Amino acid sequence: MDIKDKSIVILTGPTAVGKTELSINLAKKIDGEIISCDSIAVYKGMDIGSAKIEKKEMQGVPHFLIDELDPDEDFSVFTFKQYATKYIDEIISRGHIPILTGGTGFYIQSVLYDIDFSESNDDGLIRKELENLYKKKGEDYLYDLLKEVDPEYAEIVHKNNVKRVIRAIEFFRQTNTKLSEHNSNEMQKTSPYNFAYFVLNDDRKNLYDRINKRVDIMVEQGLFAEVKSLKEKGYGRDLVSMQGIGYKEVYMYLDGEISKEEAIELIKKNTRHFAKRQLTWFRREKEVIMINKNEFDYDEDKILEVMIKEIEHNNVK
Repeated sequence: MDIKDKSIVILTGPTAVGKTELSINLAKKIDGEIISCDSIAVYKGMDIGSAKIEKKEMQGVPHFLIDELDPDEDFSVFTFKQYATKYIDEIISRGHIPILTGGTGFYIQSVLYDIDFSESNDDGLIRKELENLYKKKGEDYLYDLLKEVDPEYAEIVHKNNVKRVIRAIEFFRQTNTKLSEHNSNEMQKTSPYNFAYFVLNDDRKNLYDRINKRVDIMVEQGLFAEVKSLKEKGYGRDLVSMQGIGYKEVYMYLDGEISKEEAIELIKKNTRHFAKRQLTWFRREKEVIMINKNEFDYDEDKILEVMIKEIEHNNVK
């Protein structure tokens, strides 16, 4: 296919729905290269808990924003946008199509609509105050504060994501405006890209079964040993990277707060809740194309055929 400047494809959906394999097959069909939109796979050594794609699974398709940072390095929507836009330009310059894939809708939105998630311009006093509140009173207290000032934003962020919870409260105190309203207004922007935006989905029972099975597989593959190794290397549980589902719960076990069985069940529960929030986010996005796997009898060839037609229809080439 001939490339047109500023053309991208997005393939997203809830965790464990099957995006990885589909993204590889799509990339091979349309001469694409993949940019990961995952907040944990970007970290080196965090492989099992992030369900990170292995080299052999890539089948020669170039991937970006995987194993990019050490676990003690900060990675935020600002960092993601900076990296992703650079990689998009590089992929386009090679005459290929960038495919953004992964389940972090916040990241996708930042690039797709060139959204301004403005950093604080003050001296950081509000953020420091909120960080101290978190240390003294915990994530539940902080999350309750968020629900008071911005209940809409609280619906799409997990209380474990302390950094985003703090940012939303901080934004409200600085501007007297809800971060959810700010983001909604930013989304009214016209995208600088020609794009096709796919959301892969499955019925809830199948999705939840896949999530539960995937967690069991992660445990069999050595998730607990992976987190123990990270801890022994000095990566503490307060790091942003360790707030990821799977890592936070295993840390709780390693610190003697819960049993191994409780940690496993908590990972499953938190992952199911995360998938539900992801779908809430994606359904609110404009111009998405829902791909419900059951409507295609779980036939990936049929799904790919429809996706390619939509890509051509949207002049992504």
